[in-house]
Amino acid sequence: MRFLVVLLFCTLSLFAEVQSVKYSDFIDKQIQLIYAMNDANLSQEKASELVKEQEKLYENELYKLMSDKTYYINNLKDFSSEIFSLKKIISINKRAGNRYAVIRDEVQIKSYLILRNMNMLIKKTLEALDTKTIGQFEDKLNKLASQNQKQLAEIVKNSDSYAKILTIESSSKVLKVAKNNIREFYALQEIDSDMIAYLYNFEEMMYRLNKFSKYHLIKPVVFINSLDIVQVLDKFLNPLDLSVIKLVIIIFLILLIYTLRKLFYIALEKYLINSDYLSDYAEDILLRTKKSVEVLIITINVNMVVYVYNNFSSIDYTNKFFNIIYTMIITYIFYIVINTIAAHNLEKFAKDKTTVKGDLINVGIKIVNFFIFTIGLIIILYFGGVNLTALLSGLGIGGFAVAFAAKDTISNFFGTLSILFSDVFSQGDWIEIDGREGTVVEIGLRVTTIRTFDNALIAIPNGTFASNDIKNWNKRKIGRRIKMRLGVKYDSKRENINKAIVEIREMLQKHPDIATQNTKYEHIRQKRGRVAKIVSKDDLEGIKRTLLVYLDEFSDSSINILLYCFSKSVVWEEWLATKQDVMEKIMEIFERNNLEFAFPSLSIYDETKNLDK
Repeated sequence: MRFLVVLLFCTLSLFAEVQSVKYSDFIDKQIQLIYAMNDANLSQEKASELVKEQEKLYENELYKLMSDKTYYINNLKDFSSEIFSLKKIISINKRAGNRYAVIRDEVQIKSYLILRNMNMLIKKTLEALDTKTIGQFEDKLNKLASQNQKQLAEIVKNSDSYAKILTIESSSKVLKVAKNNIREFYALQEIDSDMIAYLYNFEEMMYRLNKFSKYHLIKPVVFINSLDIVQVLDKFLNPLDLSVIKLVIIIFLILLIYTLRKLFYIALEKYLINSDYLSDYAEDILLRTKKSVEVLIITINVNMVVYVYNNFSSIDYTNKFFNIIYTMIITYIFYIVINTIAAHNLEKFAKDKTTVKGDLINVGIKIVNFFIFTIGLIIILYFGGVNLTALLSGLGIGGFAVAFAAKDTISNFFGTLSILFSDVFSQGDWIEIDGREGTVVEIGLRVTTIRTFDNALIAIPNGTFASNDIKNWNKRKIGRRIKMRLGVKYDSKRENINKAIVEIREMLQKHPDIATQNTKYEHIRQKRGRVAKIVSKDDLEGIKRTLLVYLDEFSDSSINILLYCFSKSVVWEEWLATKQDVMEKIMEIFERNNLEFAFPSLSIYDETKNLDK
């Protein structure tokens, strides 16, 4: 049995004497290039050609590695079986005293170790490409190159004697193979150094290609990069950190996003129309958000272009910038959508004459808008790198001081709530407060604006309404008062005066625009579940139907008739028309009854005449 083992290793030894080792196509070509470059008779022109050929080989090998990175990471050779076999052969040759055979195989083992070292460098470099930034990749590459050189120094240690072997003249086939192995050993050391140099030269390209590999674009990218015209154009584009591939992808992304924008609009429109809650507002929402959505899509496009330009990597400050822009646009879109829905509901409530106060919705929308912009601001600060925990803690500590400083603002805010829920007045109402009179324009969070009858605009803090009397002329459904005293002369006959009073009363009772006890009005029905109030419904809803015409007083210069009634309409212009018509009819009644309106007069009596008599 031992004889068979010895015979087997002797056979392997003899086989090794006549066979040259094949590493790989790339390594074998690089070895031949190293031999050619080390030729003493090499011309400068020929050396330049060899360098270009070597660079091309490294570039092609790089494309090959990047095309299937995962495969090469998992399947790079470590030459363990070859080294194991050679060590067995060395032990046999040592016992047999075959010195040149031992040197031959020792050198071959060291060559395999150099190749293993290079393969390990390639594997770890490919793994390091998955770092977030190219700066991190560069740091890792530096460490890997340093480790490679340390390991190489360990491998080639005690190899100085191999140079002497090359000077020995002998016809021994074993020596011939040993010399060939030694030359390959030295060539592989140079290849190892060249590989590190080219890794540094190609580090940006490798990092870029690795990004393409994530999107399964590496093969088309490699194909395009292999074209001669692309390589020429890249020489001009590379100083600008651009390449033909980048431009192709950027143009493709622009066209793709432009196409997706159309599809997005179609999908959004379909969604809004079919939505149970938003279908009524779909048209207005699409119209009002169109520009904002276009700005959002353009921002996404620019972001993608910057991402591609940065070799498919994100930079912190660009990320922060675009995240802030996205937050601003999306916050504004939410603002538009909420206010569009609110505007529709306000119009609907106005048309339906619903009991829901438009003021309540208006102020509610302002509060919602405040929260929308507050949340947007918090997100912006977060993306801007602000420590929100410290910020919120600071706000909590300073809350008391802020509350004290803003006590008037808080008072006005609660005044707003009081106005809204007490239903004292609404937008459009004619009110009077603290000597100021006008129509309510808007109830805001802090102030209520009033348009006076001389067309001035007054802003009254809402806190004022909580501590002052408010007169609301619009809180009436039927009855705007008409009150006047009709003065007749003292020489008028009593019968004529009484008859005129009766006719005036009958005229008012029959007048179509004067409220009487016969004027019908349907009171607002109380909703179920609401607590009943023991109050006069007429007074609660503002209904006045009093009609009085009586002889009132003997004044200094006239006998006065009191006329007290209410017009059906509470609108000022209609009230004036009704009042004018009543006055004209009163004039007709006075004329029919031979009555004259009295005016202030003074009678002078001459007492001397009485004395003469």
